[in-house]
Amino acid sequence: MQEKDQTPPASAGAAGARPVEDTPMLSRAAWARILPFITYIFFILVADLLGRLGWNADDLRWLYAVKISAVMLMLVIFRRHYSELRDARLGLVAAIVALVTGAVVLVLWVSLDADWMIIGSPDGFNPVTDGRIDWLMVAVRIFGAALVVPVMEELFWRSFLMRWIDDADFEKVEPAKVSLKAFVVTTLLFGFEHNLWLAGIVAGAAFSALYVRHRTLWSPVLAHALTNGLLGVWIVTTGNWTYW
Repeated sequence: MQEKDQTPPASAGAAGARPVEDTPMLSRAAWARILPFITYIFFILVADLLGRLGWNADDLRWLYAVKISAVMLMLVIFRRHYSELRDARLGLVAAIVALVTGAVVLVLWVSLDADWMIIGSPDGFNPVTDGRIDWLMVAVRIFGAALVVPVMEELFWRSFLMRWIDDADFEKVEPAKVSLKAFVVTTLLFGFEHNLWLAGIVAGAAFSALYVRHRTLWSPVLAHALTNGLLGVWIVTTGNWTYW
């Protein structure tokens, strides 16, 4: 007769074992993607609070530079956790698809602006001082929107949240295998993060589709960067500051 194994299960307190219930819901890798996003949102809330306390919108314009600097600092601090950004290779066809997608999203972004497609009344960001555009302020704004925000948002929305919805150990989830539920939930939340909620949903769906299709975060980052960069040029050219 075979002798019965008397080894206690790991959950019963075996040496070195960690009970399942003690496993944190959010890992260090998760926080590395969440904290830069929270930092960005924090400064939006600060600006809103100061505005409600009577601060003039013109006096708060340079708060954007502080916000972007803080987000950049967070990204640098946690850079070692962004394994998906270490391989920057993106095929020519995939890059072209991402750029075309970014351009299409821009066109839709400035077109989907009917009253019912907008939440609230955004003040925007007006860099005009004494009748003249402050080009340094414009440069900082476009730099942040085109180079910092896409990395920060794609790390949070696509790399983390969309995969985390399927599995708390999100890093092991292949982009091409995310569920429809994760895709839809992330897209809707991304959309309603913006004043132009319908345009945001369209953009979220497009960027998520790129991530799933190309299986690299650099694809939606590239598209997102082009959208935001061209949007900045369009805003300065047309003077539609509320889109900022």
